[in-house]
Amino acid sequence: MIFDQVAPELEPVILPGAAMETISEGYKLTEGIIWNEVHQYLIWSDMAFGKVYKWTEVDGTTVIKTPSNITNGNFIDHEGRILSCEHATSQVTRWEPDGRYLTTLASHYQGKQLNSPNDIIMDSKGRIWFTDPMYGRTSPAAGVARDPELDFRGVYRLDPDGTLTCVASDFEQPNGLCMEPGEGTLLVNDTPRDHVRRFAVAADGSLSGGEVIADIAGTEPGRPDGLKVDEDGRIYCTGPGGVHVLAPSGKLIGVIRTPDQCRNFCFGGADLSELYFATSSAIFRLKTNTKGVSFH
Repeated sequence: MIFDQVAPELEPVILPGAAMETISEGYKLTEGIIWNEVHQYLIWSDMAFGKVYKWTEVDGTTVIKTPSNITNGNFIDHEGRILSCEHATSQVTRWEPDGRYLTTLASHYQGKQLNSPNDIIMDSKGRIWFTDPMYGRTSPAAGVARDPELDFRGVYRLDPDGTLTCVASDFEQPNGLCMEPGEGTLLVNDTPRDHVRRFAVAADGSLSGGEVIADIAGTEPGRPDGLKVDEDGRIYCTGPGGVHVLAPSGKLIGVIRTPDQCRNFCFGGADLSELYFATSSAIFRLKTNTKGVSFH
């Protein structure tokens, strides 16, 4: 079974007869998976190999960045450039148009080096949001061991003029984040606390609220990490057994079971109706009956 249905609200997601398909394999620790809507390709990172990969239906898989400075999260900005979170350098970088060089967008906050930027998004106003847990300093597989300079793990907003603002700092380890439809709210999960929080986003980009809307529970391998929403506001979060699907209220309505532990995923395909899963060993695809939120 691909779906463990908990509530009837999962039905609109399920495409009858859909199967989990392997599109690329031979990895150790994949992350940072994102779909390029304009050029119709998929990218993801393998932190254990220190590479970033690109996949298309026609050409298959190619390496586009190595060494990657242990890149984790990736996002495609409004100009088609790749925004990346580098664990080894504690930087947020941007690949410039011809792909030959990178620009560092953020590396320090109030004179101290960031911990290890992890997951990243951009909103319709061109503001970049990213999480900054400690994993790139504490995990041998996903980073380089070193002491932190900051005494907290925060969520940041980087404005188009380059101003970096810490918008929340009361996390143990903030990880996945995404805007809900309309961009009036921001979701952020906290991996060791096994929950998802919702913040209201003011016009100036400040946050309020931050209530816990879901606890991601289970006994199988998997923790809150990757986080997305679909066009109807359903919330998807990695967790024990695969990807947990939640109603907009945060109520669990089902689990999409993945063949291996999934740390991140994204919607993709020509109409954003396909889910792509980045697992420990492979990249999988599943066609669904819903669609992700367009970033363009």
